[in-house]
Amino acid sequence: MATDTTTSPAAHGAPGTAAAAPGPAPERLGTRAKLVLFVLCAAQFMIALDFSILNVSLPVLGADLGMSRANLQWAVTAFALPSGGFLLLFGRIADLYGRRRLFLTGLAVFAAASLLATLAWNPAAFLAARAVQGLGAAVIVPTGMSLLTTTFPEGPLRERALGISGTLLSLGFTIGVVMGGTLTDTFGWRSTMALLAGAGVLVLAAAPALLTESRHPKRPRIDVPGAVTVTGGLLAVIYALSTAAQRGFDGADVITALVLGVALLAAFVAVESRAAEPMVSLPMLRRRSVAWGNLAGLTTFSMMSTVVFLLTLYLQEIRGLSAFRTGLVFGVQGVAAAITGMTAARVIGRIGTRGTLLAGLLTQGALTAVLLLLGSGPSGTWLALTGVTLACVGHLWVIVSYGITATSGLPDHEQGLATGLVTSSQQIGLTVGIPLLSALASSRSDLLSGIHLALAVDVAVLLVVAVLVAVGLGKGGAKAGA
Repeated sequence: MATDTTTSPAAHGAPGTAAAAPGPAPERLGTRAKLVLFVLCAAQFMIALDFSILNVSLPVLGADLGMSRANLQWAVTAFALPSGGFLLLFGRIADLYGRRRLFLTGLAVFAAASLLATLAWNPAAFLAARAVQGLGAAVIVPTGMSLLTTTFPEGPLRERALGISGTLLSLGFTIGVVMGGTLTDTFGWRSTMALLAGAGVLVLAAAPALLTESRHPKRPRIDVPGAVTVTGGLLAVIYALSTAAQRGFDGADVITALVLGVALLAAFVAVESRAAEPMVSLPMLRRRSVAWGNLAGLTTFSMMSTVVFLLTLYLQEIRGLSAFRTGLVFGVQGVAAAITGMTAARVIGRIGTRGTLLAGLLTQGALTAVLLLLGSGPSGTWLALTGVTLACVGHLWVIVSYGITATSGLPDHEQGLATGLVTSSQQIGLTVGIPLLSALASSRSDLLSGIHLALAVDVAVLLVVAVLVAVGLGKGGAKAGA
């Protein structure tokens, strides 16, 4: 493929981007670059908020709209299906037809859908709005990330930008838990969707003046067979895992969707190996940095989201905390995420991207192991607070370093695909961990022993993946080639 030489931010000399003239890249963010970063991170924060803000509102929402308990899962699944299933497709389309254009379109779709969800008059209208929200998120996430990586050149500036972005991603997920309960208790569940609509409008108003367009210099044909198989495969797998989180893996629809999803993803690999203009560059996927970086990202998101889920069960059902007080526990985790994100770039500067990635996986695993000491006594709340907060430090190190690892050494015209893979790892990670490990937790008659079993598996997965990533990346770190 040709190099991306069209309207990149560097060509326009935007502050904080790579200069057109030769010389070292600047190591400080200029005023305009800070504003660009703020807009892109605000969009990512908004999407992360949407992942969790509705969870504690579901019982109230169901009663208001007349949704049965069995159907409440669709409030989450309707968003997760398109937001995860269409990521790679929109990441590729943005590479070819303009990242800024698609980013703005995604913001408009998301804001409009959030308004529709706020005004929903019945379950069908609400679920349709959630699905359109998810579609908007599937546009915003990969285009926002690719705009970030093409705006900030590889090196200290990109590391700092990804550090801030990763911090806000984790912070948004955590703050959503706290805000969901607070807003629902004070103003009702509709206020959670109204908040997202307002945020979308604000970001959309600021973005056009700050973002410059970038795309591939040519417009090769879209790989339709590849797009159909990868999108269909991701939709089927996400549906199966999301549904299994509520009803288990023994349902005929879950098994059928899982088999279909795996078959379609296998067909996608076969299609891409023969396509003249593939949607995904298989040689890029064979790069050690891309493959092992995304494995680390998928693992950290799946295991940390599972810890949050298991501790929610523990704090509410064993310790008897209210939803609001449980949210406050995770609010402390959010503060730790903010502090860690601000210092992550310095950690990378000291021990390198590979060192930070491995240290993060090991730290997250070791400090999650502390939670195996949870009991039914009053000290359990403080132990849960300490364990999840400290494990979050390792989690943030992985988030920042895996994003750098998986996007380093790639030309601009492949950044949309690379960031699509990064964000797919995030979305799939958030989806896959909870159903798998919650099934383990529910396999024990005693909830506390079930939580201990699931946490033990969580720790084992983190430590095993840390070893695999260390071996897979070798000494080349983020610069490792195929």
